[in-house]
Amino acid sequence: MRHRAVAVLTVVAGLVGVSAQPASATPPWIPSKATAQSQLNALTVAAQGSTSGYSRDLFPHWITVSGSCNTREQVLKRDGTAVVVDSSCAATSGRWYSPYDGATWTAASDVDIDHVVPLAEAWRSGANSWTTSRRQSFANDLTRPQLIAVTDNVNQSKGDQDPSTWQPSLSSYRCTYAKMWITVKYSWGLTLQASEKSALQSTLSTCSS
Repeated sequence: MRHRAVAVLTVVAGLVGVSAQPASATPPWIPSKATAQSQLNALTVAAQGSTSGYSRDLFPHWITVSGSCNTREQVLKRDGTAVVVDSSCAATSGRWYSPYDGATWTAASDVDIDHVVPLAEAWRSGANSWTTSRRQSFANDLTRPQLIAVTDNVNQSKGDQDPSTWQPSLSSYRCTYAKMWITVKYSWGLTLQASEKSALQSTLSTCSS
């Protein structure tokens, strides 16, 4: 049974207050509006490819990235607040704010690591021709805004949709989401559909910076 964190969760016995404020950590290298616009202009518009032959196993994740920590655990530490891990790097406590829906969670089991550009979407946009090694790098990319900790059922409802059919319910985050999506596709040389570009352009036009 999951419990949403309210503004302040007080553990009376230990006299500890846990403020449900957003974590300061965010995915790296979110571009400015101007940079995202230039990248969007440079992307190739093409008909969406097929999912024929697609399997998540063709994008190996999560891989060990530091000590005993795998990619998921690294993102949980990066995006969370006051995260405590055990000797195997599993998060035993902490607080995670999901910018897609504005919810805050205190159990890592309630949090998924979203691939901003879903693996199936990448496959349909050019990753089907990549080597498994390159797909692994994409699925575990910590150097671009491709991975983010969010509410698990929100991630599941997003599935493999692109911004023409799915955007964060928290409207204040849609500009950031569009900029992340654009720079990931640009950095990895993926294509986009006309409807996808239109949705991204519409969102980007509302961004202040």
